[in-house]
Amino acid sequence: MEYLELFLKSIFIDNMVFAFFLGMCSYLAVSKKVSTAVGLGAAVIFVLAITVPLNFLLDKYILREGALVWLGPEYADYDLSFLTFILFIATIATMVQLVEIIVEKFSPSLYNSLGIFLPLIAVNCAILGGSLFMQQKEFANISQAGVYGIGSGIGWFLAILAIAAIREKIRYSNVPAPLRGLGITFILTGLMAIGFMSFGGMLTGGEEEEKKETKAAQVEEKEATKEVAENTNVTTFK
Repeated sequence: MEYLELFLKSIFIDNMVFAFFLGMCSYLAVSKKVSTAVGLGAAVIFVLAITVPLNFLLDKYILREGALVWLGPEYADYDLSFLTFILFIATIATMVQLVEIIVEKFSPSLYNSLGIFLPLIAVNCAILGGSLFMQQKEFANISQAGVYGIGSGIGWFLAILAIAAIREKIRYSNVPAPLRGLGITFILTGLMAIGFMSFGGMLTGGEEEEKKETKAAQVEEKEATKEVAENTNVTTFK
């Protein structure tokens, strides 16, 4: 249940596009056709699914303060966290290069349609954001990091697929001249972001109930402590 909740949250609540507006350059530029959007979205899922767990291992065993203790007690005080961005980006660039080779080999038409935006996945802020959010959330194991990476990629994929489908249909609509192009795209993105916010209440309702129960238990505990203290004072006075 924990992994399912993390998976759904990374898709709908912590969506890279609609919650944090990351990866907007590729989102806006490659969302004119559904076929192209599907290709780029699949590439982003693959890269996030691989890089987030790999960067989790880097962070846990190399970058954190004291992470090098497995080499020996003399390395316990080492802190290589200043290398976080360099190593994370190097891992991402390696995986993107692998994706580029695979796409060029098996789907030249998709490779040509994606153009410069395929290698630019390496500097896509959504990809780096996934690893940095993983580091911030302090996951307990690599499985959680992997689930988060896959969910984040699927969330970005759904976002670009949805806007691509709408942009294909909106060509036949009578959009006001000042809003044509990026104008109406930004408006649609904002409306979809508001729609995705509604998932927050659905997936966090259980947490709210737990918080209420915890607060109620704390209040009851305080009242019980207060009664015991009052009874003690009365007994002492007598």
